[in-house]
Amino acid sequence: MSIIQAIIIAIVEGITEYLPISSTGHMIITSSFMGIEKEEFTKLFEVAIQLGAILAVVVLYWRRFFPSKAQGGINWTFYFKLIVGVIPALVLGYLFADKIDELLESPTVVATTLLIGGFVLLFIDKLFNHPTVKTVDQISYPKAFITGLWQVIAMIPGVSRSAASIIGGMQQKMTRNIAAEFSFFLAVPTMAAATLYSLFLKKWNQGGVTQKGYELILASKENTIAFIVGNVVAFVVAILAIKFFIDFLKKYGFKAFGWYRIVAGAVLLILIYKGVIA
Repeated sequence: MSIIQAIIIAIVEGITEYLPISSTGHMIITSSFMGIEKEEFTKLFEVAIQLGAILAVVVLYWRRFFPSKAQGGINWTFYFKLIVGVIPALVLGYLFADKIDELLESPTVVATTLLIGGFVLLFIDKLFNHPTVKTVDQISYPKAFITGLWQVIAMIPGVSRSAASIIGGMQQKMTRNIAAEFSFFLAVPTMAAATLYSLFLKKWNQGGVTQKGYELILASKENTIAFIVGNVVAFVVAILAIKFFIDFLKKYGFKAFGWYRIVAGAVLLILIYKGVIA
């Protein structure tokens, strides 16, 4: 993977991570389209650059994560709700890690789930249009847990963690804006756990040599630069994408994202059928 390719993938990650269109799916498509070999570092990179996207949420919502004394200090209930919400993803992600890795290599899976998710988003505003939860503080522990269960669906590439958790939040009577914000907050521990696992616990077999993620990153100057540059780019682009998404959501809802997913999924299936993407 060249630095230019790393930057392109990082831009895709930053744009798509918090939009309901699947960041993993788009990175798989982008890698396949650029002809990047699905080696271990490529798989690690697509997970590790989530660090930049995570930091974007923390920076944008700094006062929510670290309120000042004038704001009442740390709200431990908020953190406990995130812990409850992330439990399903942590448990099932650990149990099915190998199967998830297999799915990460399949553009066909991505295309199919893009299509299905697109049709769901076309009707989501009409399905859940009587919200009662209008602030993050009104989210109960059961609602946080059930929203976390919905997030687990996103382990299938192309589903979109953002879309799954937002739909889960709306199903739990949250307004679409609050569901989106809670989805962002829930992403921080979820993505941090996945990234840290990939960096420090999981063993990667690169060229017959078994290494942990951080060792693979430090194995060459090119890998290290790609990791650093990728996270910086993902951070900057994710900040812009989050701001755009919230404003767009308030005005137009999810239908445009639904149509985008349908078109993208259909085009991808055609490209796979024609052999352009393998």
